[in-house]
Amino acid sequence: MLNSYSSADKVLLAVDCIIFGFDNQGLKILLIKRDFEPEKGKWSLIGGFLKRDEVLDNAAIRILNTYTGLNDIYMEQLYAYSEIDRDPVERTISVSYYALINIENHNAEMIKNYHAQWFSIAEAPDLIFDHNEMLQHAIRRLRYRTSIKPIGFELLPEKFTMRQLLELYEAILSKELDKRNFISKINSLEILNKLDEKDMQSSRKGSYLYTFNKEKYEEKLLNDFVLNL
Repeated sequence: MLNSYSSADKVLLAVDCIIFGFDNQGLKILLIKRDFEPEKGKWSLIGGFLKRDEVLDNAAIRILNTYTGLNDIYMEQLYAYSEIDRDPVERTISVSYYALINIENHNAEMIKNYHAQWFSIAEAPDLIFDHNEMLQHAIRRLRYRTSIKPIGFELLPEKFTMRQLLELYEAILSKELDKRNFISKINSLEILNKLDEKDMQSSRKGSYLYTFNKEKYEEKLLNDFVLNL
């Protein structure tokens, strides 16, 4: 058995993170300009290598915290990429994660120091290696999850209007939704707390603000509910 371990091929294991954010201009992706070869000066997803004392989830958490300064980020493991020549330097297998963060909450100075930048999904530059494929997989997964489960609240401020929530879903799904139907389905889930406060910037009368009821949402998840937008 020991001989079989010592004679086995050794490969590197990378973790690449597709970090989505949202602002008034739509859904965005956080990318970093690579400062080393190969592909120096080109845009890349944010990632790193698995350490000996880490499991994959902890590696993703470390990478996300390093580049955004945030903890307790919503993330989900996507796929493993194992094409033999995907990295021209070393045989490297990559496991991808997508993460959702509120752009207002991240550490802007930290991102700037790492030469990272937010891009709208539609205007994202060409990426190195197979990172374009990773991004497209993440977008498809996010759209699917959002169409059946309300998972996008991590992208919103703590207090938000129903209009902001609708615009978030439209940005993720890349389509216009029927406003009345959307509000009816969201309200039927009973996962929002309607506040007495109003956002007076949206209209003369103002729009009521809401918060996300995480406890009720997790209860709904246990009951395996479906949103079906």
